[in-house]
Amino acid sequence: MSDKAPSPVLPSHDDVNLDRAAAILGEGGLVAVPTETVYGLAADATSPHAIAALYAAKGRPRFNPLIAHVDSLERALSLVDLSPAAQALAKTVWPGPLTLVGRHRDDSPVCDLARAGLDTLAVRWPDSPAMTGLISRLNRPLAAPSANRSGSISPTTAQHVADSLGSRVNLILDGGPCRVGLESTILADTPDGLVMLRAGALEAEHIEALTGKALKRADASAAIAAPGMLKSHYAPDCPLRLNVTEPAPGETYLAFGQWRGDSANAVLDLSSTGDLAEAAARLFAHLRKADALGKPIAVAPIPPEGLGEAINDRLARAAAPKDN
Repeated sequence: MSDKAPSPVLPSHDDVNLDRAAAILGEGGLVAVPTETVYGLAADATSPHAIAALYAAKGRPRFNPLIAHVDSLERALSLVDLSPAAQALAKTVWPGPLTLVGRHRDDSPVCDLARAGLDTLAVRWPDSPAMTGLISRLNRPLAAPSANRSGSISPTTAQHVADSLGSRVNLILDGGPCRVGLESTILADTPDGLVMLRAGALEAEHIEALTGKALKRADASAAIAAPGMLKSHYAPDCPLRLNVTEPAPGETYLAFGQWRGDSANAVLDLSSTGDLAEAAARLFAHLRKADALGKPIAVAPIPPEGLGEAINDRLARAAAPKDN
């Protein structure tokens, strides 16, 4: 496909459009789909051909595994083995921004390429009528990493998808701006309990309150077992500085909370009231806007608690050297 030819963009709430999207996916094509977190690039998780096309469209390293999206806990359990503790948590928060990594079942139809050859698989039931509607129509899981070129800023609008992928996707379903704007939290279901592989939209404190147990974090040097674990990820083209209280002249500033600095700097407010949920929802869109200005970017300090853990995780990966 030529990058110059635009992909069709259709409303995601229309059943006719979902039928069209399901037909494309059933033939091995790629469809960008809105979820509560970010837009996903959906492909049939059971088809090696479709998954190979997905990796190619994103420019994604094939050692980076994908999440299989489902429309029920029952479908998830047909793909992976999950402990009673993981199942109890899933029953409480699904559909929602939680991904669980469990042992891949021998009778699961998810192809080896989607798992990057691992004996584990990440599964998620998203709070997305469009995604779950497609899964139901196809009666099979969908792989759906963020709908952007690998390593770049995640998309939270249909236009972000079009700008990043061009015609590499067969169809874009437009559901408006994503409500949450930050990817799911990923937990590994291990013999020693639940371990957080990636901070995300479901806060660690909330998980701990639900489970009654302290949540372990994966070691920073741990092997890649789920998406979002690459050291350099979510990155703008412009240089990015973190924990900046006073931006340098010429820097675009992503402010958090009340800031009254030099008006000579371009300023984008993540949240003028210091609301972490608002900052999370705006993060990727504001990074894109700042990047489009073509100047170095500075970001205000973000508190580490609650959603701040996930926001700081994304910012650290966005600021990391791209050769990592």
